[in-house]
Amino acid sequence: MDKTSIAVVTVCVLIMGWWLYEQQKFAQQQSLLAPAPVVQTTGGGPGPAGGPGIATVAALMPFDTNLPERTLTLTNRNARYTFTSRGGGLKMVELLDYPEKISLRWKKASDTDTNAVATLNARAQFPALAILGDPALMGDGNFTLTATAGGVRAEKVLPDGLRVQKNFQLSSNYLMDASVRLENGSDGPLTLPAQEWVVGTAMPMDVDDNGLAWGAMWYDGAKVQDCAPSSFAGGWFRGPPRTEYRMGSNNVYWVAIHNQFFTLMAMSSTNQPAAQILGRPVNLPWLATPTATTPPVGVQASLVYPGRTLAAHAAVERSLVLYAGPKEYRGLARIGEDFQNHADLVMNFGFFGFFAKALLLGMNWIHDMTTLGYGWTIVLITLLLRALFWPLTAASTRSMKRMQALAPKLNALKEKYKDDVQKLTAKQWELYKENKVSPMSGCLPMMVQMPVFIGFFTMIRSAIELRGAHFLWVTDLSKPDTLWMIPGVNFPFNLLPLLMVAAMVWQAHLQPPSPGMDPGQQKMMRFMPVIMLLFLYTYSSGMALYMTVSTLAGAFQTKLTKINTPAAAVVAAPAAPVDARLTPRQKKAK
Repeated sequence: MDKTSIAVVTVCVLIMGWWLYEQQKFAQQQSLLAPAPVVQTTGGGPGPAGGPGIATVAALMPFDTNLPERTLTLTNRNARYTFTSRGGGLKMVELLDYPEKISLRWKKASDTDTNAVATLNARAQFPALAILGDPALMGDGNFTLTATAGGVRAEKVLPDGLRVQKNFQLSSNYLMDASVRLENGSDGPLTLPAQEWVVGTAMPMDVDDNGLAWGAMWYDGAKVQDCAPSSFAGGWFRGPPRTEYRMGSNNVYWVAIHNQFFTLMAMSSTNQPAAQILGRPVNLPWLATPTATTPPVGVQASLVYPGRTLAAHAAVERSLVLYAGPKEYRGLARIGEDFQNHADLVMNFGFFGFFAKALLLGMNWIHDMTTLGYGWTIVLITLLLRALFWPLTAASTRSMKRMQALAPKLNALKEKYKDDVQKLTAKQWELYKENKVSPMSGCLPMMVQMPVFIGFFTMIRSAIELRGAHFLWVTDLSKPDTLWMIPGVNFPFNLLPLLMVAAMVWQAHLQPPSPGMDPGQQKMMRFMPVIMLLFLYTYSSGMALYMTVSTLAGAFQTKLTKINTPAAAVVAAPAAPVDARLTPRQKKAK
């Protein structure tokens, strides 16, 4: 196998490995969404069984439900915030500018509630900033709510004299200032148990959420870590299943729960002791089954503070900034000082984050500077990228065309030196050198553009700008462009990935085959369109649009370069002098 074939096969293996890894992660996450069997927990009530992704440290209902729940609601331009007396925290955030579901072409109008808005923590077991831990710290779990000027206060006095006061004050740009004051109201010292301050619980947005982009994350001063539901299930690289993750040692800058497009974060000007991630029951009606006795499981993130002793009438107060809103890069960057300017980390761009960030900023700049929608913006930015890589692609095509002209000579060398691989390789490189071609020229553009491809893949996965963006028949560029469900098999018919495959087949027909690639390897390369179809069929239609336009532009470039490139004259490799002293068999081998 020559170097071109090795490079191509390596790229194929990497793509397939990535796809299989994503499929395994998706399967693990779906298994975690299944309802869990009931067992008795330490709290004495019904709770989820100890197993992959499920915590057994608390009962499903730690609040005294004999007392009525009271709620207070605050609204500003961006969101509606609902506070609850049960836990004395933020029960739900409704994002007024974002619908909960996007109307899809293949769904009935009755399947989409156009009045519902996107929410955060709405179906969670605990509100944000509920304080959990020792029963002496929680009491009956019910607080007194009081409306203040632009905010809400939640208060509770425990039997041992501990007074808990929480203050929430609305700010702008989806921000909220919060403080928690723990005061010893008794005349003697009070032992304050360790506390778990809930940030929120991540869960799928709706039944169409593929489960690949929700979980909890935190920043420990060195790097951001993302804990997806599959992290609890164990696996190839994660080891045995776990019930919780506890990270950090006085170095947690911020903690967040997130789904594909929205996040709820807790940030502080001072480092926090530790972060804890647990599996918690959530109320997801679309996953309920007639035999289910407990709800599915979400991913809960918390800040963990150690126990301490409070002197008589002493108090400790901690302040946080909460962000509950969209993962929109420019908006996060504007408020970046509140979480150490880590907008890139919150977006979770990954290893090729530089390319993802540049592509996102470029896409938004083109959209803002023109009247184009995001679909046509993707088309334009794809063409610009193709133009940027044109010199490299054209040089590769010309080199491959010269390589194609060498095919008869290469075949003759293969026949002559079929029993001597080392000699064959040396003679082939002599021929390449004389004709000024490189067998690596065909794969070089692919290797150079791979970071851009992955960057585009990551950017489109997290770009909330594409959520609900229309393009021709596509109603949501962040979802597959399903036109209808195929009757009988209930399988989606997605047009853009099929157009992408047709474009790839046409481009392969135009591309000169590498003469160094044997027929078996050429057959394998014909499966590349099928691999990409499997990889992108259920992915964002924005990515399928990018691949389709990029492939068509590449095919046009190949055709144009071939037309403008004259046929190359083949220079034979210089023949080595024959030593008269060699035997006939040695001369033939020579």
